[in-house]
Amino acid sequence: MHSAYEAVIGLEIHAQLKTASKAFCACPTTFGAQPNVNVCPICLGHPGTLPVLNDNLVLFAVKMGLATSSSIRERSSFSRKNYFYPDLPKGYQISQYADPICYDGHVEIETNDGVKIIGITRIHMEEDSGKSIHDLDIDTLIDLNRSGVPLIEIVSEPDMRSAHEAYEYLMHIRQILVYLNICDGNLEEGSLRCDANVSIRPIGEQQLGTKTEVKNLNSFRNVERAITYEIQRQIELVESGGTVRQVTCMWDAAAQATKVMRTKEMAHDYRYFPEPDLTHVVIEQEWLDSILATLPELGLAKKRRFMAQYGLPAYDASILADETSVADYYEEACAAISGLDYDAAKQVSNWIMTELMRIMGDRKCGIRDTACTPDQLASLVEAVAGGKISNKVAKDIFPELIASGELASDVIKKKGLTQNSDAGALEEMVRTVIQTNPDNLRKYKDGKTTLLGFFVGQVLKASGGTANPSMVSALMQSALDAHE
Repeated sequence: MHSAYEAVIGLEIHAQLKTASKAFCACPTTFGAQPNVNVCPICLGHPGTLPVLNDNLVLFAVKMGLATSSSIRERSSFSRKNYFYPDLPKGYQISQYADPICYDGHVEIETNDGVKIIGITRIHMEEDSGKSIHDLDIDTLIDLNRSGVPLIEIVSEPDMRSAHEAYEYLMHIRQILVYLNICDGNLEEGSLRCDANVSIRPIGEQQLGTKTEVKNLNSFRNVERAITYEIQRQIELVESGGTVRQVTCMWDAAAQATKVMRTKEMAHDYRYFPEPDLTHVVIEQEWLDSILATLPELGLAKKRRFMAQYGLPAYDASILADETSVADYYEEACAAISGLDYDAAKQVSNWIMTELMRIMGDRKCGIRDTACTPDQLASLVEAVAGGKISNKVAKDIFPELIASGELASDVIKKKGLTQNSDAGALEEMVRTVIQTNPDNLRKYKDGKTTLLGFFVGQVLKASGGTANPSMVSALMQSALDAHE
């Protein structure tokens, strides 16, 4: 970004909640159903119907508020947000306006410049609209299955100063939602949607510039790309003598550019007024305390604990803590290793991040579906750490571990693969390899010391992979250096 300007970015994140039924009626919320089957007179906006609030919408909103250190309003209300759109059958959306249920929160994100606090202005409850389907070779069609599905909208303060910070914040909010098990965090299916408010100002200026809102951000990388593009567009516009207008843009992923959709609506354009068919939402302290007591350890706290408790590098801890299922698996495997030390804990991490995540990617499955249990992985790491087998043998027998369901000790015993650490036997193998490779011995003595790896490899090959690699390396080094 141009050094004379700084970006000011805020995100509005809509999270579709994992309730079984809609916000104000009993219709199911299942994704992928046939169009217009998950509907009833209430969510279709028929005259004379009355909404009934889904308790879990309130519960999930409060959980998100507590997880983001937000204040929870004791008494909040719903309003009608009025606008016309073909997929909004009532002609208004039931939302919260003047008194959102959660407000004045914050989260920490980790950036290249250290930890940064991003403020959260509000978290409010609302219902979703239906869906207009434009990408068919016929007229636009309307699917109202999504109409009335419960949402929370998480509105940040304009505290982000780069597209990457916005990306990190979005990923962090998604992780919290998934950890709380209140949203599946799937941008592609629309259960998590993000709009970005972007402006620029000269560095040192305190007053906010005119913002544009960027919509249609359906992937995490598109959020980063769209904000980067919009920042640069605004800088070039201002430097050429132009003025930024407050407009709503869409992100055209194919063109990798933002395009103006309409002038930006203001709050008064929606003609908000109190929803007459719903009473106030009243939160009692006893209920709030019971929710707080059930909140799980969240991702960032888990990452920091993994670094302290298991001695993991920040990268490993971040990967493992990203999903609760992987984090739980990791801790179960570590717990199954007797006398666990930092080296063994790191080896468990390495196996998960390489072999298991490769299987997860190939099969598109979770870590519990890889057919390798935490106990099996622990037995493999223990076998290597205890000197029973080498890393190479461990990798060789890993597929059999998965196929058989056996522990590493059983496979090792059955195949006779116990590592050979007998110094006398290994010295004999070292002598044999040196004697049968006189040309390479001469090259080594002439200064080509990289051939040490060749000699060690020959011993390991001759032993069928059972020779202790570290012992072989030390014995070979000593024998070669002593050879006349």
